[in-house]
Amino acid sequence: MLEITPDLLLQAYRIGVFPMGERRDDPKLHWLDPRLRAVLPLDRFHLPHRLARTVRSGRFAVTANTAFADVVRACAEPRPGHPESWINEPIIELYSELHRRGHAHSVECRLDGRLAGGLYGVSVGAAFFGESMFSRERDASKVALVHLVARLIQGGFRLLDCQFMTDHLRAFGAVEVPRDAFRALLADAIDRPATFQRELGAADPCAIVQASTRTS
Repeated sequence: MLEITPDLLLQAYRIGVFPMGERRDDPKLHWLDPRLRAVLPLDRFHLPHRLARTVRSGRFAVTANTAFADVVRACAEPRPGHPESWINEPIIELYSELHRRGHAHSVECRLDGRLAGGLYGVSVGAAFFGESMFSRERDASKVALVHLVARLIQGGFRLLDCQFMTDHLRAFGAVEVPRDAFRALLADAIDRPATFQRELGAADPCAIVQASTRTS
């Protein structure tokens, strides 16, 4: 069986393939290349007014790349409706190495200093591959998603891959595209330059997202 290394993992992302585990306690990984792929267009992100108010309220302290391993492990925790996780120890080890190499990133939301929600994913060129998110407080993962989209827009990314469609993603404007169409989008983005923005400074993430949507 071919060993999955960080280098092989990056090569797989370049052609639209990614790994998953069967269960949290199963060390094996398998490759996926879905027939339909969920994509969240960065210039058509739907930002609900109530969520924008939550983002701007400052209820959550939002950072990026400050607790990558903690975010991945939180994403692997059981949750209502999802008692089992595909994130096993090989996944945690592989993506932690990608993070050390600058190819995997996390967004963290904290409430009163504790991790309340977040997400993580992989960047290659101007493509970002969202892997998983979690929420321990209402709206925490949604706030993290708004901050992610703002960072990707600021950094010049062209593609946000969400892998599989959910009602949650569809509400933000995600669409499903056939495999061939996804590969065309990926080919357009994968060799373009982009930089994951760890800091937004004083910029308003909602304003960044809304400006991109209005001018698209």
